[in-house]
Amino acid sequence: MDTCDRPARLAVGVIGAGRVGSVLGAALKAAGHRLVAASGVSEESRRRALERLGVEPSRPEEVVQRSELVLCTVPDDALPGLVAGLVATGTEVRGKIFVHASGAYGLAVLDPATRAGALPLALHPVMTFTGRDDDLTKLDGCPFGVTAPDALRPIAEALVIEMGGEPVWIAEQDRVLYHTALANAANHLVTLVAESEQLLAGIGVEDPGRMLGPLLNAALDNALRLGINGLTGPVVRGDAGTVRKHVQALISAAPEAAEAYVALARLTADRALAAGLLKPEAAERLLDALGGNIWM
Repeated sequence: MDTCDRPARLAVGVIGAGRVGSVLGAALKAAGHRLVAASGVSEESRRRALERLGVEPSRPEEVVQRSELVLCTVPDDALPGLVAGLVATGTEVRGKIFVHASGAYGLAVLDPATRAGALPLALHPVMTFTGRDDDLTKLDGCPFGVTAPDALRPIAEALVIEMGGEPVWIAEQDRVLYHTALANAANHLVTLVAESEQLLAGIGVEDPGRMLGPLLNAALDNALRLGINGLTGPVVRGDAGTVRKHVQALISAAPEAAEAYVALARLTADRALAAGLLKPEAAERLLDALGGNIWM
């Protein structure tokens, strides 16, 4: 970005200097903005405020008072109460840019501040953060789900690009479905992999991650490049007998996982059938194998 296209250098405050807030704050600081204040509830967040952001922890209302851009990076369930509480207690928000990083919320959650004169932005990095020092490098090329009023779109875009990200515009009414898609893919992927590692460990495989790694990397690459056309395995082959054995094995070894396997196998069969990868008669055999009789 050319220097003349960059937004004015802003005094930035972070309310909730956790894994996400500390990374975004550090990225804005690296882009030339001034980190002036941060708050955190946990000891870990207060430590990040000191070590990663270079500011002494302070109260949320003090963060707002000192800042021109306020990052509200608290947990989703705490965000509505935080915004409403700041306004209700008389904290001056007029003219300040209020940014949250929640995927599930759009601009409406900032309405109390917006009505009081704040400028609302929703900038959600599509990335997982572990709290490690290498988190900041994850923003390089990271997509951001961005929702902003038309007049503030240039500011939103500039801030995301300054942090190393790529803005992707999400309509207000689509925020929940957008976040559902991301969470369904990323969070459940971790659960599925962890479950498979546990099953392999239970039969004596010493390094389940090493065994799964090449297979999962190839499957993810296929899915991202080819979509449903990258599907392999017994469902798309119509191997109803194998699928039935899988479910019966899970009922014995990990009954809590059997229902999830059945649901995902049915969804996989539906997608494969719709894509023309699975013949109707094969799909019928699969659905029969996934029916109520398998629980007997």
